[in-house]
Amino acid sequence: MRKLALGDDILMQVEKPARYIGNEVNSVAKDKTNVSLRFAMCFPDVYEIGMSHLGIQILYGMFNEWEDVWCERVYSPWTDLDRIMRKENIPLFCLESQEPVKNMDFLGITIQYEMCYTNILQVLELSQIPLYAKDRSEYMPIVIGGGPCVSNPEPIADFFDLFYIGEGETRYRQLFDLYIRNKRDGGTREDFLRGAAKIPCIYVPQFYEEIYHEDGTIAGRRKKYEDIPDTIVKEIATDVSEAYYPLKPVVPFIKVTQDRVVLEIQRGCIRGCRFCQAGQLYRPVRERDVERLKSYAVEMLKNTGHEEISLSSLSSSDYSRLDELLGFLIEACRKKHINISLPSLRIDAFSLDVMSKVQDVKKSSLTFAPEAGSQRLRDVINKGLTEEVILQGAKLAFEGGWTRVKLYFMLGLPTETKEDILGIGDLSNKIAAAFYETVPKDKRVNGRVQIVTSTSFFIPKPFTPFQWAPMCTKEEFLDKAHLTRKGIMSQLNQKSIKYNWHEADVSVLEGVLARGDRRVSEAILKAYEKGCIFDSWSESFHNELWLESFSQCGLDIGFYTTRERTDDEIFPWDFLDCGVTKEFLLREWKKAKTQTVSPNCKAQCQGCGANRYGVGICYE
Repeated sequence: MRKLALGDDILMQVEKPARYIGNEVNSVAKDKTNVSLRFAMCFPDVYEIGMSHLGIQILYGMFNEWEDVWCERVYSPWTDLDRIMRKENIPLFCLESQEPVKNMDFLGITIQYEMCYTNILQVLELSQIPLYAKDRSEYMPIVIGGGPCVSNPEPIADFFDLFYIGEGETRYRQLFDLYIRNKRDGGTREDFLRGAAKIPCIYVPQFYEEIYHEDGTIAGRRKKYEDIPDTIVKEIATDVSEAYYPLKPVVPFIKVTQDRVVLEIQRGCIRGCRFCQAGQLYRPVRERDVERLKSYAVEMLKNTGHEEISLSSLSSSDYSRLDELLGFLIEACRKKHINISLPSLRIDAFSLDVMSKVQDVKKSSLTFAPEAGSQRLRDVINKGLTEEVILQGAKLAFEGGWTRVKLYFMLGLPTETKEDILGIGDLSNKIAAAFYETVPKDKRVNGRVQIVTSTSFFIPKPFTPFQWAPMCTKEEFLDKAHLTRKGIMSQLNQKSIKYNWHEADVSVLEGVLARGDRRVSEAILKAYEKGCIFDSWSESFHNELWLESFSQCGLDIGFYTTRERTDDEIFPWDFLDCGVTKEFLLREWKKAKTQTVSPNCKAQCQGCGANRYGVGICYE
C-alpha cells in the first residue's frame, strides 16, 4: 500500500492539502518493478494551474499507455509547504507513488510562461537535484524541458540536460528507447546525451557555446562535437486526428482553473497577427476529424463526470466543421445539462449565432480582442479586423441579449502614436453607444451595458515578425496606461466603461526572459537565491530583487528590451528552426512598418515556409 510523503501533521498545516496526495480519478498507478523508465512530469506552478494544462494530460496519457514507462505528476509546492519541506528536509515527490523525484529517470518540465523560471529552480532544489546540469552525477534524473518557452531556451539552458523542441507526440518513444538501451548497455550520462543530440528536435545545451561580439550581441555558436546538428528543427504531429488524445484525463479532487473537458479541435492559426508567437510556432493549421471529435467528447464526458466541455483552438471560428460539431454537442449536452464553452471566437454573425445556441439561457460576457485602438495600428499588427466589423458584431451581440463586453488591447505596439492610444477610449465608447442605440430602454437589463477594457503591454516575442522591434520601458508603459485611462474618462459613456491594465514591471521582466541569452541565467539564479518565486502571482512578485540581481550580474535590461535589432542581428534563438523562415518574418516586419496587410492563409499563401511539413492548410 502506498504511503503518503507528507504526514497528517504537515497536511493539516498547509492550504489545500489535496494538492499533494494524488490518487485522483483516472490517475495511473503501476508496479515500479515492471517498468523500465520512470518519468516525473512537472508543471512549475501550483496544482490548480498545472492540472488545467492539456499538454501535460496528453503526454501523461501517452506515456502511461506504454507498458515499460510510468509517468507521474509533480507541481510546485505553494509557499507554505515549500517552507516546511526545506525546514524538515523533505524531498519533492511525485503524486502517484509519493516517491522522491530524484529517484526518477527523467524530470520533464513544461514551460508555458517565462514568469515560472524561478519555480523551475524551486522544483530542482526541493528535488535535491543540482541546479546546473553540469553538476549532476550519473544517477540523477535527466532534466528535459518543453513547451512554448523553449522557442528561446537560452536563459534557462544551463539548468537543463535536454530540450524537446515542438509537439511531444512524435519523438519521445525514440528518446526513451535510447535511454533504456544506454542504461542496459552500461553507457554513461554523456553517452546518452550525445545520442539524444542526434535525435531530431532534441537540443542538448551543454554541447553548444555562445560566442559574443564586443558590443554584447551574438557572433555565433561553437559545438562540442562535430556530429551533432547546427540547427534544431521543430517537430509537429502531421496528422492530429491520428495523434494520441487523452480520453481519460485525470480528474482533480479540488476546483482547478479549468474544471472541464477540453476538446482540441485544431492546431495552428490562419490569421497571421504579427505580435502572436503561438500563431507562428504552431503552423501549419491542422484540423482534427469531426467524427473523432464527436466520439472523443462523448467518451471524455463519460470518463470524467465534468459538467462543461471547452473547444480548444487559437481561432475556433476558423475550424471548417464547427457548425456540425456544435450541432452534435448541443444535442448531446442539452439532455445532461452540460455547458459548452467556446473561447477564441471571432465576433461576427456566424460566431454570434453559434454562441446564441450554446448560451440560450444565460448570456455570459462576450470577448472582443481589437488589440489596437485605431485602424492604422490594426493594419500594422495585421489584425484583420475593421472598426465596422467590430461595431457590427457588438450590435448583433446586443440584439442577441448580451449586456457585458470584454475588450482586450495592447499598449506599446510598434509605431504606436498618441492617437492610437486615445483610440482605445474612442472604440470602447462607440461600442457602449451601440448598445444604447440598439437596445430599447424597456429591454435594458440592469439599465446599462458593461464594457470592461483591459490593456496588456506589448512584448516582442521570438519567432514573430516583431522580434526586431524595441520594447518600452516601465515608465513609458505606465505613461501609455495613464493616457488610455484619461481617454476613457473623457468619453460620453465613461460610466459604462471599466479600465484595467497589466503590471508594467512584470512585462519588462517577461521581455528580458523571453529575449535573453545564456548570460541571463546568472540573474535568474541570483533572483531565486534572494527569494523570488511564483513571480507570475502579483502577491509574490518582487521587482526590486530582480533589478538588484541584474545589476549585480552586470546585465543591462535595456540591452534585451528597448534596443531595436538590425535586420542581420543573430538572435539567441536563431539556431532553432520553428517551421517559418526568418526571411518571411523579416518580410512581415517590413510590411508592418508600411502598414501593409497580409491576407490570411486561407485567402492566399504568404510563403512562410511551413509547407515543408507537407500537411494541413498548406495542401488543402
